[in-house]
Amino acid sequence: MEAVCESVDIFARARAIVGRLISHVRASQVGFERQMAIGQLISELSDQERDALRLVVDHWLEKMVDLEASDIDVGSNGCGERVWYRVFGFKRPCDEMGEYTLAESDVLLLNILMERQKEYLIEWRNLDFSYMIDYEGTQVRFRGDMYFDLDHLALNMRMISNKIYPFKDLGFHPNIARSLSLTHVKQGLILLTGITGSGKSTTMDSIIDANNQTVDAHIVIIGSPIENIHKPHRCIVRHREVGRDVMSFKEGAVQSLRQDPDIIVIGEMRDPDTILTALEITDSGHKVFSTLHTASAVESIDRIIAECPVAMQERVRMRLADVLTAIVSQKLVAGLDGRLILAKEVLLVNSSVRAAIKNNNTGEIYQMIFESQEQGMTTIEQDLFRLYRLKRISKDNAMNFANNKKRLTDLLRRTI
Repeated sequence: MEAVCESVDIFARARAIVGRLISHVRASQVGFERQMAIGQLISELSDQERDALRLVVDHWLEKMVDLEASDIDVGSNGCGERVWYRVFGFKRPCDEMGEYTLAESDVLLLNILMERQKEYLIEWRNLDFSYMIDYEGTQVRFRGDMYFDLDHLALNMRMISNKIYPFKDLGFHPNIARSLSLTHVKQGLILLTGITGSGKSTTMDSIIDANNQTVDAHIVIIGSPIENIHKPHRCIVRHREVGRDVMSFKEGAVQSLRQDPDIIVIGEMRDPDTILTALEITDSGHKVFSTLHTASAVESIDRIIAECPVAMQERVRMRLADVLTAIVSQKLVAGLDGRLILAKEVLLVNSSVRAAIKNNNTGEIYQMIFESQEQGMTTIEQDLFRLYRLKRISKDNAMNFANNKKRLTDLLRRTI
């Protein structure tokens, strides 16, 4: 009861401040002009008033930790004035967090940003940022994305787990593990791919930590935003956040070459400039890790080439074939116990795969993966089939997450 009363008090104080602030916004101010006006009024609040508003957002995030939720969504029309959480894969509103008008959520969201962040949000209508709260004496970090939705502000935040999963728990074949380790392979491009929420960051952190624990080196991580902070063990580990420590992924990658790195982590290859830079620095003899929002190894190769200007695609194809080491495409599948389980497709680039890329025969690569399990490769269908045979996921879920449902159907028939 005491906690409930405290929550009511937090919300009441915040609503009083918001109401007073909104009364100074003219009805004629709409869209981004309205958000600019709200942002200016927020900057004129006292520190105590801003802290009172921030407590509401912190309270939402504390509830997120309690629920073991991966994501929170709030703001604009799409949330229906409620706070939503994704818990074990399912996204639902939480009545306990109350309801917030569009004006209230606009103020509460803008208030957690610094002045430069507000300016960037207004200019680009979207902002990636990091946020942190103190929860029972422990600092919990979040990756935030704030954006415009029908003239109002919306927010998604993902909780960044402080836990780094042991690399051995990822279940990689020894050949793949060696390709990911600086101890065994000193250069090359490794891609971790998957849709948003597929666990790419968790896998990347495990790989970084494994190298940090086993080799004497220098790791440069360029992120938007930076998520897990890796303490130096056997490696120097630098963290450079785009928009905060460096202006872009491309600039961070180029600058890293003057910082004596052994491993360069580029948070995402999201544009031609970043892709070309990643290929160039890998070609110069560095080990580079990056991510893509693609669902399979073959799609990842095709996407990299297609993202570049047509006149450059042949050159990119040749360079990619020369530097690519491995691709891990992953999905998180709801298990029979309700928890999320990692399913992955793994490509290890050998001479046959390299030739297929150079000859523009990427359609042949799926079959190469399918027939190369002894080398450590696996298609997503083979891995889903493995998880089903181990009774960790249902047949329906295996089929739902398959890229090639015919191949998975064929595998399932063999067990009848």
